[in-house]
Amino acid sequence: MDGSLSSASRGLQLAPTLARRGSPLASGAAQLARLGAAALSDSLGGDFDAHLERVGLAPLRASGVEVLQLNLGKVCNQTCAHCHVDAGPERTESMSRETAELAMRVLATTAIATVDITGGAPELNPNFEWLVREARRLGRHVMHRCNLTVIAAPAFAHLPSFFAEQRVEVVCSLPHYRALNTDRQRGEGVFERSIAALKTLNALGYGVEGSGLKLVLVTNPVGAFLPAGQASAQAEWKRELARLHGVVFNELYAITNMPISRYLEWLDSGALLERYLQLLVDSFNPAAARGVMCRTMLSVGWDGRLYDCDFNQMLELELGEHGGGEHGDERALPRHLREFDLAALESRRIRTARHCFGCTAGAGSSCGGATT
Repeated sequence: MDGSLSSASRGLQLAPTLARRGSPLASGAAQLARLGAAALSDSLGGDFDAHLERVGLAPLRASGVEVLQLNLGKVCNQTCAHCHVDAGPERTESMSRETAELAMRVLATTAIATVDITGGAPELNPNFEWLVREARRLGRHVMHRCNLTVIAAPAFAHLPSFFAEQRVEVVCSLPHYRALNTDRQRGEGVFERSIAALKTLNALGYGVEGSGLKLVLVTNPVGAFLPAGQASAQAEWKRELARLHGVVFNELYAITNMPISRYLEWLDSGALLERYLQLLVDSFNPAAARGVMCRTMLSVGWDGRLYDCDFNQMLELELGEHGGGEHGDERALPRHLREFDLAALESRRIRTARHCFGCTAGAGSSCGGATT
């Protein structure tokens, strides 16, 4: 572990990743097989595409590319219990400078308005600040997904000021506004460091009305249930974080835990998988399905490979064989940034499986929170 990563991880409770433990669920194919084998009492056999067909949404297709999401790798200073990336300090997957430069060259050929930077902890990638600057130089809106504890470390103390200078939208993960629930999911000490980081961001104007510096919090359930209603949860969180800690923010995104990777392992170990999947299937919402993020987003892996979304990326579900053209004609889809073809990608058919019920249950769930 290099010095900056060690500094960011110090004092946090770290568990070994699925990959380090040699778990079968470290494989995307094994995860998909486990989900597919779950016994569900559903008239459509728990078939996601059949549910789409029933409401006139099959086959699911993209409706453009408004967001280019860059996953900079699986290196992280935390090993959260629910992590769909199976990220951690011992992971080595990290976007190279060559791939980062390719991503920006591709971006420059398009009118894609938003760059969404994620990980792992993307700050630990040596190209992170360069990517932010380049995307902003190209006039794009930049969203940065931050776990908060990494910017509380001395090696990254300059980043909040950097975010403000670049007018970056900061989207921060915080499972709950109380320490017990957050530390249960993310490890002892995470909540305290997260609050300290939020106060630093507030001091720079983030989350403060009229500053133009947008601060978003992201919450996900600690157990095997759907998130609370986003609007009511946001009002509660704003009240309680201000009262308990003097912290302010702009919006709260309430997202559903996706039944993959470490969360899948947790469900399976507690004999909760079938019950949770059944809940997702029974809560299928056609309105949420119409607004799923994959219809307007393209996900780029740390190695430059292309995916419909970050979840498909972690399951190693590459883009489908074909995409629909303007008149319904089929064309081969690019699989890597080197082959980028926006016209082919804008109306591509999206690859789906049972995990997709996680994005279409209840009020829906996406990188931008509820979809309805």
